[in-house]
Amino acid sequence: MKCGFVTIIGRPNVGKSTLLNQILGQKIVITTDKAQTTRKRIKGILTEKEGQVIFIDTPGVHRPMNKLGDFLMDEAKLAVPDADLILFLVDGTEPAGKGDKWIVENLLKDTKIPIILVMNKVDKIKNQQKIEENLISYKLLFDENIPVIRVSAKTGRNKDTLLTNIYKKLPEGEMLYPEDVVTEESMRSVTEEVIREKILLNTQDEIPHSVAITVNEYKEAEDIDRILATIYCETKSQKGILIGKNGALLKKVGTEARIELEKIVDKKVFLGLEVKVEKDWRKKDKVLKTFGYVSEN
Repeated sequence: MKCGFVTIIGRPNVGKSTLLNQILGQKIVITTDKAQTTRKRIKGILTEKEGQVIFIDTPGVHRPMNKLGDFLMDEAKLAVPDADLILFLVDGTEPAGKGDKWIVENLLKDTKIPIILVMNKVDKIKNQQKIEENLISYKLLFDENIPVIRVSAKTGRNKDTLLTNIYKKLPEGEMLYPEDVVTEESMRSVTEEVIREKILLNTQDEIPHSVAITVNEYKEAEDIDRILATIYCETKSQKGILIGKNGALLKKVGTEARIELEKIVDKKVFLGLEVKVEKDWRKKDKVLKTFGYVSEN
């Protein structure tokens, strides 16, 4: 059987996490239309009769603006060398841009690892000529011909074709994970990400990027999981926005997160949230480590 690691890399908002969730048939990675939704490398494990694929979802590659940005870049870089295959995911609705060029020149050009160019969102364009023009602009970034697969991460179009080509590129090997394991993420980590997703979906401007979540307590019982978590932001004004008038926004975020967590654990969840200010945490190495933003090889 086939078994190997597949790194998904690309600019922010090209659909990396959506594609992974679509392939796995369930949601293990949060998805929004905001940049920096994915902050850490996350493993998604697909086990089929053909073999086992360990996908590595990575943060969108962009120019770092602070210490957190440096961490996001490191997470993407570290996912490349150990891969058996790289999926370079691009937005097929537009031609290659500076970000795509930077990724190829700095992360992909000198690698010996096989690469598949995956054009996402092609279902949004009816003009076939435009799609071909965009495709050529991406292929020109590489010195040699590169295999291309067009997909829709949202609808699952050509998912099977993509998987067939992935298996062709992977080495023979025994499974590395039990067949019922879909991710390595702990429920503490999943909880933090779910809460952050609900904040991303319910806020705008700088708020989504200024937020970090820590789970302070997670107690499992047969009938209910009890969770206490803290939402950190950078200023008092951000804290006020996150709490909302009469606590309305915090309650909305908490309710939406609780409902999703109950679906994941298949039982009742009590979720207690509080908001604290940690001034300029995205610029502080020590605080970043406290929040779990430290790259490990």
